[in-house]
Amino acid sequence: MVVCGDDALAHRLATELRDVYGERVTLVVPSAREPHRPRIPPPSRALDRATALLGRVSAAMTRTGPLPSEAPADGTSEVPEETVRILESAQPDDVALSEAGVAGAEALALVYDDDDLNIHAALRARRLNPRLRLVIRLYNRKLGQHLEELLDQAAAVAAQGAGEADGASDEDDSGIDASTTVLSDADTVAPALAATAVAGTSKVVEADGLLLRAVERTPVSPGRPGDPGLCTLALLSASAGDPAAAAHPADAPRPAAGDEGPVLLPDEAAVAEAVGCGTVVLETVSYTGRPVRRRGLRGRGAPLASLFSRRLRWSLAGIVGAVLALAVASWITLGENPVHAAYLTLLDLFAINDPAIDAPLPRKILQLLSGLTGLLLLPVLVAAAFEGLGTFRSASALRRPPRGLSGHVVLLGLGKVGTRVLARLHEMGIPVVCIEADPEARGIAVARRLRVPTVLGDVTQEGVLEAAMIERAAGLLALTSEDTTNLEAALYARSVKPQLRVTLRLFDDGFATAVYRTLRAAHPRALTRSRSTSFLAAPAFAGAMMGRQILGAIPVERRVLLVARVEVRGHAALEGRTVGEVLRPGWLRVLAVDTSAPDDPEPATAAAPPPEQEREPAHLVHELGNDYVLRPQDRVLLVATRQALGELHSRRSRPAGTGALR
Repeated sequence: MVVCGDDALAHRLATELRDVYGERVTLVVPSAREPHRPRIPPPSRALDRATALLGRVSAAMTRTGPLPSEAPADGTSEVPEETVRILESAQPDDVALSEAGVAGAEALALVYDDDDLNIHAALRARRLNPRLRLVIRLYNRKLGQHLEELLDQAAAVAAQGAGEADGASDEDDSGIDASTTVLSDADTVAPALAATAVAGTSKVVEADGLLLRAVERTPVSPGRPGDPGLCTLALLSASAGDPAAAAHPADAPRPAAGDEGPVLLPDEAAVAEAVGCGTVVLETVSYTGRPVRRRGLRGRGAPLASLFSRRLRWSLAGIVGAVLALAVASWITLGENPVHAAYLTLLDLFAINDPAIDAPLPRKILQLLSGLTGLLLLPVLVAAAFEGLGTFRSASALRRPPRGLSGHVVLLGLGKVGTRVLARLHEMGIPVVCIEADPEARGIAVARRLRVPTVLGDVTQEGVLEAAMIERAAGLLALTSEDTTNLEAALYARSVKPQLRVTLRLFDDGFATAVYRTLRAAHPRALTRSRSTSFLAAPAFAGAMMGRQILGAIPVERRVLLVARVEVRGHAALEGRTVGEVLRPGWLRVLAVDTSAPDDPEPATAAAPPPEQEREPAHLVHELGNDYVLRPQDRVLLVATRQALGELHSRRSRPAGTGALR
């Protein structure tokens, strides 16, 4: 694996590939001695003061797994030093890519903070190695889709030309994955940050419209059944997180007799027998609070209530009633035709009728009353015109937080990450109030389009958080690009509401750990999460480097379970089999099935699947039942071991019925 980058994401990605997947990695950075951080403004005095305040706990911080260049001098690192090779290069040109071994590499990740640099490097890498799997960091979604198509087409043309040149058959290239995956760190961290606002955790995997989280649960007492959640991923070893069991291993319960270590993907019988063991359970993340009420001009039409105020509507109703009363009075007193009486009343109302000089007295009185009503109508019509114009203008303006709002999430910062998180929270129906200091920020247009209440102002100024009703909020997501602003907002919000759930976006992992420990010590009963974007984005990039279908990894003690999305077509172990038959304890399990594709078994006539944003969430297994037969056009969400996923991929080209997954 080759990783090229200029910020903390590159180092974190190399560590993820090494520690989780056990891969050999070549890291190409501008400088290995001085790792580049994200391009943020220079630290201010506030950051120096905050660092000084948090310095007391910095010695107790738990550092992430070091790169080989940072390995301890005593050689106690369990990972061999040669698993990560660091190469210094100012830019990923042809010389640097060749020296990094791109020609013989399996995958290349380009995670520079510059989109143009990543695109140029991807074109060079595809030319050097057409069979290379590419993972590119890019914020622009549309450009990323076009780039994927271009590079995949280039790989297909190059592979076809090479096959014709050396006489290779298509079967020789069946196991090669030269796909191109374009990811955005803002998109990859958005589900994790949104999950903190819902469930207080960021250990989530997003797949086919579902948010899944792995939760480690402590052993329950005998006789009390534990909640299995969606499914039980693993039975933990006896001493995992249990000091008493470690001190008395003879009396500690075991998942299975004679087994050591965790039991992955156990069946129901094994879960029932393992009484008193800790478990890792998979759950779905969903919002159960009060949903957002969609209000405004969006929908089938623009109702009268949304155009005019209540007072103006009552005024219009009063004038209409007066006109009807005058028309009825004219009809009764003068004996006129009802239609003619209404016509004369309207002429008098608009002052375009002749004066009733020679008319009877009732006619004169009715004409005077109609003229007076017409004078009252004029200001009401002017007010209606102004209110209607103001309503349409406010439809394109930012909304203010409503007075009765409570239980919402205050989102601070509408940059790249904040915009994606806002869209995710809105999709989940979570009420949000945004705070942004820059009126030209990229997320302002999104907030205006979604009709999300937004407060424009500097959060460090007094009264801004109060305007967002922080005292009635359920949580705070501080996602600006400045660590000091996020920290200051969190401290002030906690002073207003000590029990507030707070999630901070911090660039430096060490600083994030120190902030988390300090806030947790100061407010032990409140939930605090400090997250680094590189820490959250690295698993998604690492999964894409391992294969396009891998969505994430779930560590279980010293082992790993992979969550993958797999097309049923062409897999002998999946196609035509029921969900129950696919289940292999300790090997793989089907979590959900995407059945949105039409029922057409022929590949040539199968309709293209709908875009991701238009897909409905996949059906969970318990919704379909174990007797559901997997169709060729279905997509399944699997959790499996590395060996099971490799075996499944190796058997893809075999015809159905020639073998089963062991």
